[in-house]
This record gives sequence, C-alpha cells and structure tokens, in this order.
Amino acid sequence: MMKTALIFLFLCICGTGMAGAAEPFEKDVIKTTAGNLEITFIGHGSLMLKFGGKIIHVDPYNKLADYGQLPKADLILITHEHQDHLDQVALQQVRTAKTMVVLTEKCAGKVPGAIIMKNGDVRKVGGITVEAVPAYNIVHKRDNGQPFHPKGEGNGYVLTCGDKRLYIAGDTENVPEMGNLKGIDIAFLPMNLPYTMTPEMVADAARSFRPKLLYPYHYGETDPARLVSLLKDNPCIEVRIRRMK
Repeated sequence: MMKTALIFLFLCICGTGMAGAAEPFEKDVIKTTAGNLEITFIGHGSLMLKFGGKIIHVDPYNKLADYGQLPKADLILITHEHQDHLDQVALQQVRTAKTMVVLTEKCAGKVPGAIIMKNGDVRKVGGITVEAVPAYNIVHKRDNGQPFHPKGEGNGYVLTCGDKRLYIAGDTENVPEMGNLKGIDIAFLPMNLPYTMTPEMVADAARSFRPKLLYPYHYGETDPARLVSLLKDNPCIEVRIRRMK
C-alpha cells in the first residue's frame, strides 16, 4: 500500500511539473489581413516567423536552440556574415532542398544557391515582399578605427505580411536611412554594446520612423527597462520586452 501511494505521489508531482512547464520560447501572435503572423523569440538576433503557412528563420544560431527540433524553413534571412548570424550548423539543420535563403553579397560565398540582396533591393521571395535596407555602424568601432559593421555589408529586412510591415534591423546603429522607413508596424532594433546601439540610440531610431510595436532584441546585458523609460512619453510606440539577450 505504501509503495502504491509513493508511486501515485511521484506521478502527481511529475504530472504537475510537466503541465506547468513553460514553453521554451516566448511567442506573440499579430493579426494581419492575410492571417496571423506568429513570432517566436529564439534569442539574441534569432527569430522564427510563421505566416501564410510558411516558416521564416532569421539569423538561426545553434547556441540558442536545437534547430534540428524546430520546423524546417521555407525562407531564411541572414543579416550579415558574423558567426552568430551566419551559422552553418543551424543553417544545415533547418534548410531543405526547397528552402530559399536571402543574404548579403559578403555572405554569398559561404552559402551556395542563396539569393543575394543589396541595400535598396526589393523582391518577392516565396510570395513575401522582402526589402533589404542598410545596417551599419557610425559611432562604434574596433580599436583599428574600423566600424564593427561597415556600411554596405549588412542588411536589415522589411517584410510585408498582409497589412503589416515588419522591420528586422540586423546589427546596426540609428543610421539616417531609418528616417526613410514608412509604415512600419513592428520593429526589432538591436541594443547590444559596444556593437550596435545604446538605449538612447534605439529611442532616437524609433522616434525617426515611429513603429507601432517595438521589440528591442540582441540586447545582451543592456537593460531594456532603460528603453521603456526613454520612450514613456511616446505613447504611439508600444515597447514589448521579450527574452532576446
């Protein structure tokens, strides 16, 4: 009888733990005129999007997830050539013979069969309009004086999903070209130092093109609460914090 009771207690405890276990990644669902846009926050600069029956991976990085267990990609977007954004292990795990990969000219030699997009290019990829926009440093530089991300080498991407426009900035500072962005509903802006932006730079960038929903991402040890405070007087910009260190 005692043995039976102990087994029952064990099963109850394990069952409760499993039922209460958190999802490994946070998710948000955004309604669009063409169906839901589901955003999965993998971490760092890595995202997974689901829209129109397609899976889009952004800068998949195997240190953040077992990509072999995640859905295979219809489309992969690579912002630049740094190893935490162009990761061959993660690419191989989510890429199939039918997967389309969009990347920069500098990345092209490392990923055969990919689609090269330069800053300013616009094209439909798998039925989704993709715009490549500049992503670079002006202020933050290496000891030799070279920017961490030189102008013209990296991409941010604007995706049109139904009536929503989603901007994934890549590794960049608050560059002047951001002021030319129009109708951005959702924006991901990086905030890891010293490679991208300070919270003040992110706030300046957000004010320049006024996204309705702003996610700081790739923020490392930078406190995202600082950004919330800086934009508290801009009620038209909703700042959402997710686990994107």
